[in-house]
Amino acid sequence: MKTSEEIRKIIKSSDMIKATKKLAICMDHSTAYVMYFTDAGIEEKIMGLKLTQKQKVLSAEHGEKGVHHKEQHEQSVYYKELSELIKNYGDVILFGPTEAKVELFNILRADRHFEKIKIELQNADKMTQNQRYAFVKEYFSLE
Repeated sequence: MKTSEEIRKIIKSSDMIKATKKLAICMDHSTAYVMYFTDAGIEEKIMGLKLTQKQKVLSAEHGEKGVHHKEQHEQSVYYKELSELIKNYGDVILFGPTEAKVELFNILRADRHFEKIKIELQNADKMTQNQRYAFVKEYFSLE
């Protein structure tokens, strides 16, 4: 059985590991390019809203209110998925051309689970993959 001092050291060392983990997310309201740093360089995963065209048509048949409610729900799920990813990192940059990054940032700041995570926002135009990678490399090299 571990003593409380040993447990504190383990927690502290895991906080140090978490603090060095960096994540970049280039996002708008429907798509997020999530960039992880690995030994091989930057790896990218694309995440997006799950609302299909068929669901949009079905929702539209129930009126504008139904479409709006469905879109709000899907947006909430999208932000929650991104939030779950961010929990595992210590240094995060959210960037992109829309206000989606601000909306996500406000959600994160309202949740105490994100208090110790450094999260910054940067405005950016729509970018190609190479431009995103260059932006992220430059951002984290300037810290």
